[in-house]
Amino acid sequence: MFWFRWKHPLKMLVIIGLCVGCWFLFTPVAQTVHLGLDLQGGLRTLVELEPNDQYKTITADLQDEELQVLENRLNQLGTSEITFSKVGLDRINIEMPGLTDPHQALQLIQQAAVLEMRPLTAAQVNKALASIGGGLNPSYDAKFDSYKASGMPVITGDDLAHAEVAYGQGGGAPVVTFTLKSDGARRFLDWTRKNIGNPLPIFLDKKLVEAPTIQGAIGASGQIEGNFTTDQAVLLANELNSGALKVPTRVIETENVGPVLGKIDLAKSLTASLVGLAIVLLFMLVVYRVPGLLADLALVVYCFLMLGYVTYFGVVLTLPGIAGFVLSIGMAVDANVLIFERIKEELWAGRTTRAAVGVGFKRAFTTVFDSHVTTIVGAAVLYWLGTGTVKGFALTLLVGTVFSLLTAVNITRAFTDLVVDNDIANKPVWYGA
Repeated sequence: MFWFRWKHPLKMLVIIGLCVGCWFLFTPVAQTVHLGLDLQGGLRTLVELEPNDQYKTITADLQDEELQVLENRLNQLGTSEITFSKVGLDRINIEMPGLTDPHQALQLIQQAAVLEMRPLTAAQVNKALASIGGGLNPSYDAKFDSYKASGMPVITGDDLAHAEVAYGQGGGAPVVTFTLKSDGARRFLDWTRKNIGNPLPIFLDKKLVEAPTIQGAIGASGQIEGNFTTDQAVLLANELNSGALKVPTRVIETENVGPVLGKIDLAKSLTASLVGLAIVLLFMLVVYRVPGLLADLALVVYCFLMLGYVTYFGVVLTLPGIAGFVLSIGMAVDANVLIFERIKEELWAGRTTRAAVGVGFKRAFTTVFDSHVTTIVGAAVLYWLGTGTVKGFALTLLVGTVFSLLTAVNITRAFTDLVVDNDIANKPVWYGA
């Protein structure tokens, strides 16, 4: 008895609660909805992984590892919504919306930042420093390669736990301080204890950056000095924290998308979406009258749910994503058309309005469910096999189709039951019959 008396108020309360919750999630829209590269502008880069002596073949696992390193590096730029997608077995597509410094991004993509501490004698260090000084130094030897002359590495980048930028007293030149993991710290302590008074050569990407003299045993922390600028020190710390690339990377394609073009695309896509939605709402109202009006209200609820989903899960909205959103609106309308046509048939058969609504929704459900499931399966396959913007389109279409099934079957039915059970509009003419 309680349910039959309060079911309509409770259903309306749930629907209103959902709409209010979504409203607070996505307002203000300009700040909460993240735009993709094609709508905001930025940089798109296609990177190819090149084999080396250690990795002669690029495998899927190696591609995954390199993608993770690049993701760790580029996410430190402070640019949100960077997306990474694998292309084949040896390429990675990177989209960086709103990027303000493309040069820094390309540096992070291409530089390896392999840190090594390898033993050298004092004489070898002097020859290496002379090589850095060039031909003006009397000890200069063009054939001397300090990296090849060094011994096996004592510490590598894999032993690093954390690196950050620090400054000397009085605002001196920036240095990069580092902390070692436990195993590396033990090895480093043992080696420096045995080599007090000897140099500590530090190599970065096989180049000697400094070779301080070991004054005492060094444990879990140290620092790298190299006359760095602040930007160079920050870049080095970021690279060390993100890890080293195992194979070289080559940028084979770079595309700049201007923010002006992105704004034009956004304005046009939003206008097209709103015009299409308005035409659909008007069509439903004219052809199906009262149920058409109720379906229009359900579509508004659907839009609230989709915007709430996009905001809550941080979905990056692209042009294909907007296309998937509009297409899922069409799915919701298609479901309502099937239901309302079935209701009209029941009214023509002589049923009362209340009976026609109940039977119409029940008998149309199988068809509506099947049509939505086939679209969901197709979208899932697209998402599984697709890359880049195809995934964005597929994901939006998949979620939108699920929401459209919910609104067509449940929310539209709740609105229709409220009208019919309270005898607000029971004449067949108000249902297009």
